[in-house]
Amino acid sequence: MTVNRDSQVHVRIQSAADIVAARQQGRALAAIAGFSHSNLTVIATAISEVARNIVEHAREGEVVISLVDDASKTGVEIVASDQGPGIADVATAMRDGDSTLRGLGIGLHGARQLMDEFAIVSAIGTGTVVTMKKWVG
Repeated sequence: MTVNRDSQVHVRIQSAADIVAARQQGRALAAIAGFSHSNLTVIATAISEVARNIVEHAREGEVVISLVDDASKTGVEIVASDQGPGIADVATAMRDGDSTLRGLGIGLHGARQLMDEFAIVSAIGTGTVVTMKKWVG
């Protein structure tokens, strides 16, 4: 895991310990952005879900957490990427209740509900990239 001057954290994801590290680093960076305690928990939960998907389905990948500014607002962006098998049916994976139930049980759908912006790109044999943003306020 590395932190650079641009307020960005990179966490390599290969195990449950890495999921915890990503959660902690995401929470710490989001605190710098000024998120409330409850929103810090929301962000950490979303990070847990996407990082757990990497461990369970792709075995390894990376979570990059960045502070972002958009003209009138400040927030955090989380990009979870892997070069795993990809998701055959993204629409099904995004349905409420579609989870391996080994994590917090909220799956990708729950992570999307927790965040303000959510996008997923996946291709069979290439991997998956999930991009999420949460804005302060």
